[in-house]
Amino acid sequence: MPGTNKDCATCIIARCREIATHTEVPGEITRRFLTPPMHAVHALLHQWMEAAGMTVHTDAIGNLRGLWLSPVANAPRLVIGSHLDTVPNAGAFDGILGVVMGITIVEELRERQPPFSIEVIGFSEEEGVRFSKAFLGSLAVAGKLDPETLQRTDQDGVSIAEAIYNYGLDPANLPAAVLSRDAFAYLEFHIEQGPILESEGISLGIVEALVGQTRMQLLFEGHANHAGTTPMHLRHDAMAAAAEFVVAVEAYATAHEGLVATVGKLEASPGVGNVIAGRVKTSLDIRHADDNTRRAAVDALTQIAKTAATRRGVTLTLRTEMEQSAVPLDPHLTTLLHRAAAQAGYPSRRMTSGAGHDAMILAPTIPSTMLFLRSPGGLSHHPDEAVLPQDVEAALATAMEFLALLSPELSDDKTKDSHA
Repeated sequence: MPGTNKDCATCIIARCREIATHTEVPGEITRRFLTPPMHAVHALLHQWMEAAGMTVHTDAIGNLRGLWLSPVANAPRLVIGSHLDTVPNAGAFDGILGVVMGITIVEELRERQPPFSIEVIGFSEEEGVRFSKAFLGSLAVAGKLDPETLQRTDQDGVSIAEAIYNYGLDPANLPAAVLSRDAFAYLEFHIEQGPILESEGISLGIVEALVGQTRMQLLFEGHANHAGTTPMHLRHDAMAAAAEFVVAVEAYATAHEGLVATVGKLEASPGVGNVIAGRVKTSLDIRHADDNTRRAAVDALTQIAKTAATRRGVTLTLRTEMEQSAVPLDPHLTTLLHRAAAQAGYPSRRMTSGAGHDAMILAPTIPSTMLFLRSPGGLSHHPDEAVLPQDVEAALATAMEFLALLSPELSDDKTKDSHA
């Protein structure tokens, strides 16, 4: 596919849209971890990777991995990746854009014989939809996927281990999914998923850090009873307790700068209009760049939930599903990426990511950096999610400059090693 950046951008967008046609739900884009449509996605990517001169395999967690080997002997490995799964009724670019960008970079770079190999990884799971556990793909690559996680089940009672078997893989081979020791850096491209770049008229964002996250499940349990015959003062209404909590979450986050807190899911039982809810399960998602601020918010909001429950004679059960500290990205790689954008002729903005990405899992293990592309309308996790061709051109040009800046550094390192 080598050609002009404009030609490449058009092809990248077309490939993302072709992948979007493989979905669990006709008429929308929904593709969860190791569900049947992922086979079709793997087949497409496998074809494109092989055509680019890469050797391709699927590891035991379902990550699709393509490796292009440098002609330089004993060359270190640059890893480029993002995720292949989606949220329900998603857009066409979240995650998958980064994988397609990686393949395109190999197509463009292979004739230049850089002093490093490139591994492109399509992570099988990042969103946490099917098993309420995010980053399964990158956790396996980082060697942080614990055995207990494999026993988690989805809404149909299928465990992660069973899902792996059902996909034709073997969880016993998970140790082989760990990142190669010759990997020296990780690069991820992703849409911003927010409005900042668009509001400032900038195509690209250089990510310096990713905010810390806490994800929890709260279960309010009272007593279901008849809505017409149970006086208000004798009720144990789980929905009322949950509702008080939801409003308090919004108020607390609004009052604390930089904090975002979201209740995105409510499940009421029995879920009938003329019955007092006896059981309500809610989600809670809290994020902030400062971990102390985030932890203080968790403490304050869980205390509010306990108070709301006690006031109504409702019990409360708390479960933390994710506790992720804020993650700084590699300062040197970030500076190189910023310089690369400038050399390519594109202004860029240094920023913190409010969303979680696979880079936050890999950064403690390998020097990592991220490049954001503007999200038109600030939309993501939405069918109207989009990316502008000129921004894809800018990202690709920046990537090529970035890799050009990396090359002499690696050559110098090899020279030093040979004289050591």
